[in-house]
Amino acid sequence: QVQLVESGGGLVQPGGSLRLSCSGSGIVFSAYGLEWYRQAPGKQRELVAGLTFSNERTMYADSVKGRFTISGDPTMNTLYLQMGSLKPDDSATYYCHVRDSNWWGRGTQVTVSA
Repeated sequence: QVQLVESGGGLVQPGGSLRLSCSGSGIVFSAYGLEWYRQAPGKQRELVAGLTFSNERTMYADSVKGRFTISGDPTMNTLYLQMGSLKPDDSATYYCHVRDSNWWGRGTQVTVSA
């Protein structure tokens, strides 16, 4: 059974940083593409960043380019999202997702507020 567990969310001031982690079990991360999505209240879930372990290709939503960095440690089966220069609009629940699958984590809440 595949399980994805996110952690690292919290309350941070505008301009601050957070690092999210996604730990996987029952799956070998290096064989897949992994993604971070986010969903704010009343809004659709949106793709934030993606990583393909096999070729180390990354992609980012325009709204986070230059501020967020996706990375991973396949030996630890862990995916990361380093978030910097955070804005109130970045407030959302962040989810880990295995590309082209129905495997999702339960999310971790990020709140950016003064």
